[in-house]
Amino acid sequence: MWIVTLLVLILILGIIILVHEFGHFIWAKTFGVHIYEFSIGMGPILHTHKGKDGILYNIRTFPIGGFVSMAGEVYDDDEKIPKEKLMCNKPWLQRLIILVAGVMNNFILAIIILFFMGLFMGSTTTKPIVGTVLENSAIEEAGIEVGDQILAINDIKATSWDKLQIALYRKNESGVYTFKVKKISGEEKIVEVTPKKITNEDGSETMQFGLGIDTTKHYGFLPSIQYAFSKFGSIVSSMFLTITSLFTGKISLNALSGPVGIYGVIGESLSIGLSQIIYIIAFLSINVGFINILPFPAFDGGRVLFMLIEKIKGSPVNAKIENTFHTIGFILLMILMIYITFQDIIKLF
Repeated sequence: MWIVTLLVLILILGIIILVHEFGHFIWAKTFGVHIYEFSIGMGPILHTHKGKDGILYNIRTFPIGGFVSMAGEVYDDDEKIPKEKLMCNKPWLQRLIILVAGVMNNFILAIIILFFMGLFMGSTTTKPIVGTVLENSAIEEAGIEVGDQILAINDIKATSWDKLQIALYRKNESGVYTFKVKKISGEEKIVEVTPKKITNEDGSETMQFGLGIDTTKHYGFLPSIQYAFSKFGSIVSSMFLTITSLFTGKISLNALSGPVGIYGVIGESLSIGLSQIIYIIAFLSINVGFINILPFPAFDGGRVLFMLIEKIKGSPVNAKIENTFHTIGFILLMILMIYITFQDIIKLF
């Protein structure tokens, strides 16, 4: 079973990386940037092919990344390449499009997958409308009923189930959660909910609220479009809340997952069925796009940030300074990945 899980993980990561890097690749090629290499994966080369266009197309050992190597990505660094084919000499807008194309491809892929999921498998509402309430649960005791819509938790707007779950996961020293609820009648109420501690089989404790989502299925073209975009927005907003919560200490770094953690999720998803695997592709594609557009050195968003600075100051940022920032960012990113992977391995055992 583990080999099946591993192969599915490699396939999913490969699809997401391929789509992302193809975005950079196709726009760079469209704008006439000289491309040295298009690689899927990182590390030693497993297979290489030189195309008629002179570009090396490589598959590398570790399926945890990929890249498009272009001439003059930051500054004029290759005298053998015509000046007009260096990326750094392309118009500002063209360079911006090349940088954000990978992220856009990931987002487009996710929206398309979510649309077809809704069309063929049915879609549910992303609004945090209570679908089930456990008997004698904290939610029932607080007077929240099936059909009620949760508007906010501890002053965080609950615009979707995804965001609601992050709001419940955030650290809360008091143990009391303030819910703003819209009743079926339209009346809005503020109620306090104290979740009950449940001891799991492994001895760990979890906080149980006792509410479930509305699983009513909707079918048709328009509901599928609505679901695709609302679910996309729901995941992005929950990721934004997660990032801000990490910086404020409301969520621990231990909550993050790397490739090992994703492996565990894939294993669980395989036991649920194909629909869950398809959803995971959309979810991870949004994750990859969102993380890459963050204004952090070594990410696409970090490169975009330097381009915005260039636009504001009217001249490019010193190439050595930019390269130094990206190098430091990459080192910090690798340290973070090692830490997260180590934590994932501990969780497995």
